[in-house]
Amino acid sequence: MHTLSFSLNGDVAMVTGGASGIGQAIAIGIAQHGGQVGIVDLPGSNADDTLAAIEKAGSRAIFIGADVTDEAQINAAVARIEADLGQLTLGVNAAGIANAAPAEDMPLAQWQKVYDIDVTGVFLSCQAQGRAMLKNGRGSIVNIASMSGSIVNRGLNQVHYNSAKAAVIHLSKSLAIEWAERDVRVNALSPGYTMTKMNSRPEMVDQMETFARDTAMQRIAEPYEMAGPAVFLLSNAASFCTGVDLVADGGASVW
Repeated sequence: MHTLSFSLNGDVAMVTGGASGIGQAIAIGIAQHGGQVGIVDLPGSNADDTLAAIEKAGSRAIFIGADVTDEAQINAAVARIEADLGQLTLGVNAAGIANAAPAEDMPLAQWQKVYDIDVTGVFLSCQAQGRAMLKNGRGSIVNIASMSGSIVNRGLNQVHYNSAKAAVIHLSKSLAIEWAERDVRVNALSPGYTMTKMNSRPEMVDQMETFARDTAMQRIAEPYEMAGPAVFLLSNAASFCTGVDLVADGGASVW
C-alpha cells in the first residue's frame, strides 16, 4: 500500500506574490515541508521577511523581481529559478490586486488592470511554469482564486474582481484537463475573508466585522491558514486531485 505524503522534499517551487500576504504564507509553508522556493513579486518588493522565514525553516529561497503581466519577465523568472534551485516542479500563483467601484461608474482602465494582473498574469505564470513542468515530467500548480469567484460579496461593488476570480477557477480546470495525462496537476484554492493588506484597504475596513459575522466560524482567516490547503494540493497527498477548486472560507459560502 502506498503512503501518501505531504512532504515537498526535493521539490522546487515558484510563488508569485510571495513577498506578502497569502503568497508569503504559502511560500513559508512550502519551505516548512521541505521545498525550495523562488519568490516572484514586483521589482522593489521587500521579501526580506519571507526569505528569513524560509531560511529559518531550513530551506533555500531566492527573490526575483518581475511583473506577472510581462511574458518575458515571467519566462526569465522560471529560467532563473531552475538555474539557481533546480527543476521546477511546483507553482503557486498568488499575485493579484483588488479594488471597488460601482459597475456603472467603473472606468475601463480599472476593469482592465484587475484582469491584466488577476487573470492574464495567472495564465502567463501557469504557461511558463507548465512548459517547464511538462519538460521535467511532473508538476503541480495551485492558483489562488477566491470564494468571490463563486459568490458575490455582500456590500462590495467589485464586479471586475469577482468575475476575474471566476475566470481563474475555470482557467485552472481547463489547464488541468490539458495537462492531466502528462503528470501536471492544476488546482485552484479559493480563500474566504483573510486578514491581508488587500483586505485592509480603505473600502474594506468598516466591513470586516460584518464579514466575520457572515462567516460560519465567526472570524476572519489569517494568511497562514491558507498554507495547509495549498501544501496539500501541491503534495503527493493530493495525487488524484486535479481541476479542483478548494474553498477555504470558514463556511462563509455555505449560507
